[in-house]
Amino acid sequence: MSVESVKDYFRQFGMEDRILEMEESTATVALAAQTLGCEEKEITKTMAFLVDEQVVIICMAGDAKISNHKYKAQFHKKARMLRGEEVPELTGHLIGGVCPFGLKDGCTVYLDESLKRFTYVYPACGGPHAAIKLTLEELEQYSGYTAWIDVCDIME
Repeated sequence: MSVESVKDYFRQFGMEDRILEMEESTATVALAAQTLGCEEKEITKTMAFLVDEQVVIICMAGDAKISNHKYKAQFHKKARMLRGEEVPELTGHLIGGVCPFGLKDGCTVYLDESLKRFTYVYPACGGPHAAIKLTLEELEQYSGYTAWIDVCDIME
């Protein structure tokens, strides 16, 4: 269901055929990198949070993690990820396929600075077996992002 909503979203730009659907899972950073043949850090990890009843989607590099200090400085709240059952209900996507495309209304997308190191990134496309290869400019264009933010640390 969710992959179809992302295909529908990309259809308006004539690029639904760029979505890569695989038999192997892309549900985790490690699995996605192995399946797509790229480095883990190039995978766009997309996490969903709740800030004052607003769903906040943060896209970050695969080797990044949320910094509680930076998050609180940005949003003036402690980080609260969506609970498992809330993810599909509030984003329209399954866990392992959350992405900044074809989201339910009311979601605000942010891109983390950790992604700026790469020419290409690989966000999921709505399900645990789908992804797309995009330039940063394409990610900006198609994600409908609000702003670039710095809320992550790179894991060593």
